[in-house]
Amino acid sequence: MSYVPPHLRNNSSATVATARTPSVTLDNNNHHHHNNNHHKLAFTSNNNTNVNCSPSLPSFHNASRRSSAAPPSPRIFATLDPVFPQWQPSERASRMTPEQIEEVRSRLNLDVTVASDSPPAPAPIESFTDMCLDSSIMKDIAYHEYTRPTSIQAQAMPIALSGRDLLGCAETGSGKTAAFTIPMIQHCLAQPSIRRNDGPLALVLAPTRELAQQIEKEVKAFSRSLESLKTAIVVGGTNIEKQRSELRAGVEIAVATPGRFIDHLQQGNTSLSRISFVVLDEADRMLDMGFEPQIREVMRSLPEKHQTLLFSATMPVEIEALAKEYLASPVQVKVGKVSSPTTNVSQTLVKISENEKIDRLLDLLVEDASQAEKCGHPFPLTIVFVERKTRCDEVAEALVAQGLSAVSLHGGRSQSEREAALHDFRSGSTNILVATDVASRGLDVTGVSHVINLDLPKTMEDYVHRIGRTGRAGSTGLATSFYTDRDMFLVANIRKAIADAESGNTLTFATGKVARRKEKEAAAAQKEANIALSKQLGLGAASINIEDKYKFMITAANIKREGAADSAWDD
Repeated sequence: MSYVPPHLRNNSSATVATARTPSVTLDNNNHHHHNNNHHKLAFTSNNNTNVNCSPSLPSFHNASRRSSAAPPSPRIFATLDPVFPQWQPSERASRMTPEQIEEVRSRLNLDVTVASDSPPAPAPIESFTDMCLDSSIMKDIAYHEYTRPTSIQAQAMPIALSGRDLLGCAETGSGKTAAFTIPMIQHCLAQPSIRRNDGPLALVLAPTRELAQQIEKEVKAFSRSLESLKTAIVVGGTNIEKQRSELRAGVEIAVATPGRFIDHLQQGNTSLSRISFVVLDEADRMLDMGFEPQIREVMRSLPEKHQTLLFSATMPVEIEALAKEYLASPVQVKVGKVSSPTTNVSQTLVKISENEKIDRLLDLLVEDASQAEKCGHPFPLTIVFVERKTRCDEVAEALVAQGLSAVSLHGGRSQSEREAALHDFRSGSTNILVATDVASRGLDVTGVSHVINLDLPKTMEDYVHRIGRTGRAGSTGLATSFYTDRDMFLVANIRKAIADAESGNTLTFATGKVARRKEKEAAAAQKEANIALSKQLGLGAASINIEDKYKFMITAANIKREGAADSAWDD
């Protein structure tokens, strides 16, 4: 099926404009209404009783090797249907009883739900060996010294391998990238070979260049033994010519940001006709950044038979609506507390005036440096979050002037500058990264010890994403937040969320655009109430002791948030 840009869809010349792309053209009904039945093929594998660990995959060297001879004219290519292999786990994993499955899910802190009319979800598998993966993937897993799957991998991988759609919700640093990367590679190994001018077999859409680069790195890590598996990274801010030639030569996997991928589709550099495996990663972030039209454009133009995995750190109503429309009977997997302040991050709130912030930051970092020196440790990796791009550079310069090693990361820097800053920080040659929120989502740097909010964000959701940069993958972390009177509404919510987390309560706030609007309305109402109270007392607003009113604010926050604060996962 060729991609037809929206402005050409009702135009008789559309077919001519896009005839360059080979393969099947679906009729309009299939083209737009695939979402209810595209898994009939995939589900057949669930009833297969033949359990052994050698899935009937064609050898990759036959299956996906490009033919060296020049391909015939694109118009005479036969249609190549996708293959959904009849995957089965090992016999040991297949024999798990419902009680054992529940015990494993409980221990791994997994919450798994399926619609009542759907087949049950595959069991979680706690060993890569029992997943019956292709031998080349197993070789690469061993090479990277991955010993056992994380919680999200143990449950999401069997779901993806069995051909089911997945709606995954996991904390940052949970290993979700490998959870979709490995099944995606396995899926590509089963497909007929890619020819020149074919589109990719699998597509990953991600919100930012940085996240797309991390995903591509992971794809390469688990396909290092497969020389003939090609991956293209398709993002803005980099050379479009190089991307064009890679896509036209044929790649199995494309990792892309939505805007740039649509550009290539419209230019005829790639096609959706062979995509049968789609991943939407950090979907909540993509919607926040305004990519919903592009995501819908891609999803409704896909071939009928395809599998979709959607991952989101939060579950706002917008994501639920997207999942309902484009996922077929998905298995929902939630790992741990979704978007509650991470319990393994020690959080400190420091009240301070605006003009004291930089001095206090310098004191804090100089203290960290001397402590590290005393103990003979390197300076702990630290991320300092600020509100604006200009402030980002100012703060980094002030730190460097104090003899500290700092670099800034924000949307105003060029792609090569951003990559250099991240490389320096990841490698430890720079210990302090000063960043705007561009770095707070999806940025996976291991070993970040301290997150400092020089300026608090506007919403609880952004606060959680920022502090989630530390305390990852089971380690502990430290978060220090400076706040002024204007942040009091958020501070009250942070304190309440910390108290809730300590008492074992689950999700304490809603997420997404609708929830953020309500939160801002509640904050504005809170501010008005403060002003009204100060007038009643005959005081200037500045002379009120905010701390004294703390209980009143928590009550107000609870009243305002009632109904919005329930988890989107709860029935």
